[in-house]
This record gives sequence, C-alpha cells and structure tokens, in this order.
Amino acid sequence: MSKWDGKTKGTLLGYKILLFCVRYTPVKFVYFLLRFIALYYFLFDRKSRKSVRDFYTKGLGLSPRRASRVVYLNFYRFAQTLIDRMLFQVGKGEEFSLSFEHEDFLINLRDEGKGAILISAHLGNWETAGNLLKGRITPTINVVMLDSEVEQIKEYLKDKTGGSRFRIIAIKDDLSHVIKINQALKNKEFVAIHADRYMEGAKNIVLPFLGHKARFPLGPFLIASKFRAPITFVFGVKKSNFVYHLSATFPIYAPATPEEIAQAFVRELESRVKKNPEQWFNYFPFFESDVRK
Repeated sequence: MSKWDGKTKGTLLGYKILLFCVRYTPVKFVYFLLRFIALYYFLFDRKSRKSVRDFYTKGLGLSPRRASRVVYLNFYRFAQTLIDRMLFQVGKGEEFSLSFEHEDFLINLRDEGKGAILISAHLGNWETAGNLLKGRITPTINVVMLDSEVEQIKEYLKDKTGGSRFRIIAIKDDLSHVIKINQALKNKEFVAIHADRYMEGAKNIVLPFLGHKARFPLGPFLIASKFRAPITFVFGVKKSNFVYHLSATFPIYAPATPEEIAQAFVRELESRVKKNPEQWFNYFPFFESDVRK
C-alpha cells in the first residue's frame, strides 16, 4: 500500500451546499443529487478511480468492465456516507435503523466493565453505525483518529452542527493519545480505531491480503496488545438507503502479540470486503505490487 496523505477531499463550498440540502430537502432528493456528484468524480478523479479499479481487478478478480461499474457505485456509496454523517449531526438520525450481527458480544463487553478496543477499517460507514450503536449499547465511544479534516471544513461543520457525536482522541506526535486511551479503558469505555491506513514513516506490517502483499499500520495492534483490554473487530456497512448493518467478532481476551492481532484482523477484513466490495473507501494503491510500479 502506498502511503496515505491523511487529507480529506472536498471544498468548503461543497460542504456548505450539501449541509444546506441535508437540512432543508428530503433525504431521497439529496441521494438523487449524489448520483451526479459520483459521476463527476468517476469521470474526473482519475487517480482515485484507477486505484479502486485496480483493487477490484487484482484483489477481487473482477473483469475491467465489472470493476468500472463497481467503482461508480463505490463513489456513490461514499458520497452517501458523508450525507448520512451530516444527518446525524443535524439531528436527523431517526431516518436510520440498525441490524446487528453478534450484538451480544458488545453487550457482554460492556457488562464485564473492562472497557474494550474496537478495531475497524475504512469499509462502510462505521461512524453512522457507531452513532446508532452509541445510544443502544454505550453512552460513550472514543475514536482514535488523525485530525486531518481541512481546518475550514472542520470549523464550519462544528459551528453549524456541533461536530462529531463521538469523543475524539487525536493522534499526536507527543503520544498524548496513548494516555487518553489508557484513561478511557480505565473508565470502562469503548475505544475504536481504524487499522487499514498508515502514514509515511509510521511503523507498519506487511501481510497477505486478498492474494497480494499489503502494508497495514502497526500502531493500532501495538496499542491493542499493550493495554490487554478485550479486542473485537467491528464493521458497519450500508445495507440499503436507511439501514446499516453492524457486526462484531468474538473478543480476543488472552494476551496476544501485535502480529497475531494484525493477522486475525486482516483475515476478517478480507471476508468483509468480499461481501461489500462497493464500500471499500481507500483511494490509493493498496497492494505492494502497485506501489513499486
């Protein structure tokens, strides 16, 4: 996988227009508009289009024609995830319902009172599914993430919507995020972290993924191993316009090495990608063979 630059796509004007539509027009109308936005990016964002199409042809064995169709659907689904996030931020979360696979695993973790680490990926829309989860199972979810949104966009959304409904733990060079993770777990809270993108210079691990070698960030697995809290892999995918499906794996309780946790996570990620290929939202060369070209 080539390095991810950590940047959020989109302009402030674009976010203003979308937020206006979310507030004052029916959701189905907004989704209709997204078809044209997705077509624009499909036609003109050559770099992202090629990266995702290569992922589909090499990793999933799709024909070039079939891969191109799925790429367009991918762009459309990604646009929907942005709208769905805004709907929660403006108080329209009642539009959505949630189906659950192994909800009992998370309920048991909550009832055990040990806190837990939830490892996920940029597959589907974990934030929206997590919003549904937050009110259903736990009042507090901490999300470990790079604070990478464009400052103007971040401030605008915060001013107009109140910002994220999660407690954000921003990754810092001074490692202060590690202290905050430790405190959250001591408070018996859930800590969620994505584990499919790494930044240049960060520790990483190369693992077989969909028949090819790919790099994954080692940091999330080091954290999971260090704190020895229960670990589960969670994914939230969009099943239809207004239904999300959240899944959780049986928790890892015994002490495990970062490498063991990473290998188990990648196996689960492979399975989820095969079931929901159009919701793979990594727009850069993912396989090592692509990076060397």
